[in-house]
Amino acid sequence: MSPPETAAADWIVHPDALQAWLATIPIGAAVGLDTEFMRRNTFYPQLALLQLGWNGRYALVDPLAFDIGAALQPRLGGDAAVTIMHSAGEDLETLAPLLPEGPGQLFDTQIAAAFAGMGLGISYRALVAELAGVELDKGETRSDWLQRPLTDSQRNYAALDVVYLRTLHEQLAERLQQRDRSAWHAEDCARLKLRASHREGDPQPQRALRGAADWPPAQQALLRRLLLWRERSARRLDVPRPWLLDDALALNLAQQPPRSLGDLEQRSRGQRALRSAQRGELFELLTAPVSDEEIAATARIPGHPQGEAKKALAAMKTLVDNLAGELDLPPGLLCPRKVLEEYVVTAEWPEFLEGWRRDVLHDRLPALLPG
Repeated sequence: MSPPETAAADWIVHPDALQAWLATIPIGAAVGLDTEFMRRNTFYPQLALLQLGWNGRYALVDPLAFDIGAALQPRLGGDAAVTIMHSAGEDLETLAPLLPEGPGQLFDTQIAAAFAGMGLGISYRALVAELAGVELDKGETRSDWLQRPLTDSQRNYAALDVVYLRTLHEQLAERLQQRDRSAWHAEDCARLKLRASHREGDPQPQRALRGAADWPPAQQALLRRLLLWRERSARRLDVPRPWLLDDALALNLAQQPPRSLGDLEQRSRGQRALRSAQRGELFELLTAPVSDEEIAATARIPGHPQGEAKKALAAMKTLVDNLAGELDLPPGLLCPRKVLEEYVVTAEWPEFLEGWRRDVLHDRLPALLPG
């Protein structure tokens, strides 16, 4: 295994310099991109550094020095633009204020590796070792990327995150073509972009808290009310959701609403961002009657499969595993277990299984639903 090369990268702190750097890239060329961001005490990730790579040239762009969005959007947002990223979900979320629709065409190397038979969720470091024969250092993984100036070690580490993207892209694109998986990969990349661009949050967040699956409809509606309030408030205050209301407390309050504001204050101690103003809002929400309209608008929380549903789940899991083996795909890429669990309980075809997955599974899974 070879040691990594030292990556010389332009340090860009002015919009004219970024525009000049991007102007040298031909339309349709594939550009490597990565970000460093911080998300310790905030709801929104804080973009701390943008790394770019093309044709052996690399740039470290400082978003703390100027607004980088105006230069990025024309070059990376166009339909002809191809942007190579690894495990792009959080990066796309971080870039969403600058690239609301994401890059024109995304090539995610982690997703490509899964379609190429290299396993689900492979890291950039492992992929570089496998395809480029280079062992990358993990020394700056937990660095403070908002500090200035960045150290030489930080700059080199950040640049190396894009140095090998072109090599990965070339090899993985060839493997996808050989396996006839290019269209499937492009579809999953487009879905990832779409998910990152929908920043308003889940309209049915209560469905993730399966501990409340057996609750009466009115209590589930109250739980949804609390979780929607948490989402709005966390975004407005820019604090992590659990700092306002963690899941355990949300379940507790929806099941047993407080008798008084003092009771709420006593039970919610330890919630770091729940101040008196937020407690007042929360108490009003907890004590207001649940309307029939709210109940009708609340999707039922799917429970864990029991009895015949549990047997059906086992049969579906076996089917997915066998099909994944035939297609040389990780079973979790074809259909994660949690998607099957929800489908077997609700009998509603999951949105996750649309597209190429529907072509593979729709003629097989419905027949296994419990009678």
